[in-house]
Amino acid sequence: MSRVLAVLRYLLGSPIRVYFLLLALVIVVGIPGFMITEGLSLLDAFYFTMVTITTVGYGDIYPLTTGGKVLTVFIIVGGVGSFVGVVVNSIEAWFNRKEQRVRLNKMKLLTGAFFSEVGTKLLVRYSRLDPEIDKIRHDLLITGDWTDTAFANVSASLHTREYRIDMSQADLKELRRFLFQRRDFLLRLLENPVVFEQEQFTRALQALFHVTEELGYRGAMEDLPETDLEHLTHDLTRSYRLIAMEWLDYMKYLKESSPYLFSLAMRVNPFDKNASPVVEVEGAS
Repeated sequence: MSRVLAVLRYLLGSPIRVYFLLLALVIVVGIPGFMITEGLSLLDAFYFTMVTITTVGYGDIYPLTTGGKVLTVFIIVGGVGSFVGVVVNSIEAWFNRKEQRVRLNKMKLLTGAFFSEVGTKLLVRYSRLDPEIDKIRHDLLITGDWTDTAFANVSASLHTREYRIDMSQADLKELRRFLFQRRDFLLRLLENPVVFEQEQFTRALQALFHVTEELGYRGAMEDLPETDLEHLTHDLTRSYRLIAMEWLDYMKYLKESSPYLFSLAMRVNPFDKNASPVVEVEGAS
């Protein structure tokens, strides 16, 4: 029973599936109906049903019996509407998918700009402050051989790991300088309406902007009390986690859509201690 309900929820979950279901029902009823009422063969009954649904017209044949005429009315009422619904919704779905691809590409262009200007350099700083980075560093050395399964496994690991920032090693003044130099850029990203269509990226930007604001309101950084350092540690850790997860998603997108940008992103991997943009392997591009 639960499986039947699950199937029904799936079929009724979108208009196009509903129209497909109605169209299939009309065809299933129409073919044997014409075979019985009009004495037609299977092929002729199928032809009769499809001609009625598509409103092409019968030409030299038409229903002769009362039952056949009643069935034809049923097919016209139910079949034509469902057929038009399938066609219209299919066209709409095609245009929606095309628009979604365009919007996704725009979003990923913004994501790429973020990592080029801020994100990659910031992850280098965060990873240097992570006392346990060596436990996952090897898992983050992405190569061109990675499959969707490999990305999914590492994504699950990044979502569940406990991130840490060692504030005793942090140069908060330098971090503040770095972020304030890019503050206008971050603000422009937040002002772009496309950004808010990607929840994870939006949360990463908001977390980073909060870190920028927190550091901006402080003067000297040398004598901050432990309670304040703990508060800043929480803010930095949250930013670190969100940006790391967004970075992995962006790397997966580049691998699937832009091999040249993916090649550069692999070479400047913020988790690779030996990262270098210089191409040293023959055939790399």
